[in-house]
Amino acid sequence: MNLLGRQTWKFANNIYLNAAGTAVGPMESEGPLGKYFDKTYNNLHCGQKNWELAERQLMEDAINACLHKVKMKPEDINFLLAGDLLNQIVSSNYTARGNGIPFLGVFGACSTSMESLALGAALVDGGYANRIVAAVSSHNATAERQFRYPTEYGGQKPDTATFTVTGAGAALVSKEVSDIKITSATVGKVVDLGIKDPFDMGSAMAPAAADTIAAHFKEMDVQPDEYDLIATGDLSGVGAPIVKMLLKEQGYDVSDNHRDCGLMIYRSGQQVFAGGSGCACSAVVTYGYILDEIRKGNLKKVLMVATGALLNPVMVQQKESIPTVAHGVVLERAEGGQ
Repeated sequence: MNLLGRQTWKFANNIYLNAAGTAVGPMESEGPLGKYFDKTYNNLHCGQKNWELAERQLMEDAINACLHKVKMKPEDINFLLAGDLLNQIVSSNYTARGNGIPFLGVFGACSTSMESLALGAALVDGGYANRIVAAVSSHNATAERQFRYPTEYGGQKPDTATFTVTGAGAALVSKEVSDIKITSATVGKVVDLGIKDPFDMGSAMAPAAADTIAAHFKEMDVQPDEYDLIATGDLSGVGAPIVKMLLKEQGYDVSDNHRDCGLMIYRSGQQVFAGGSGCACSAVVTYGYILDEIRKGNLKKVLMVATGALLNPVMVQQKESIPTVAHGVVLERAEGGQ
């Protein structure tokens, strides 16, 4: 593995994303990308007796779907890198308890999808693993209960609020040849511009996304048109215009090829405030829709940047500002297995 500049890894070996699995809840399955997801549920309980068990079920479903596609079992995997939004990443911990894969817990809030994928690719590139699975989950009702108010409370929200995606995504990474390569990754810095409103995550996270994307361009010595798609994770309707503005101020115009997963996953008529967020937002859009577009040849090179707000309810109550981070991974179509 080569370190470019301060934050970017250019993988020395051919690292492949062999398969991915996704599972989503009702709002996501009814959205414009519904047909791209492996398993869908028509209610938030996902066949379980409470929200937290439902989220765990989603992660288990995503991992199982991923492994099923390549006819592998948990014992074929060296490490599971997984994270979620709940305290002590309990969805991931309990999922790992059930499947017996050696486990590394990862937390980067909603950026965890690309953080886990980047770390997994680095482990494989360095020879420390043959196969890893990177997985994340989130659930609208578990996030509301932990970070805001229980759904049953009926608290009102401003239009700047985002809607936590109910879902989970998992990806298998190895050196075994497939049609999608992971070629580089840029690790983000924690950025905090002093925003304190937990109902405006888009504004808080946009500067971190811009910082990571700009660092990637500089350290890889590329321009935005190098990529067919530059996707951010959870900025939604508020943050997506801000990241474009911030990058333009640095000389990078991404207006032609930038899209945000939080705006892609829901239809305009769905009541989701500013759009989607959560660990699963970038994961299910990437591992469902974007990978499918790469395999079809409609996209050949994608920079996926997941964004996360690194806060908890205690810090919000103490009037702390919101630190944020973004991590980027480059996915490319492997022509002829190269």
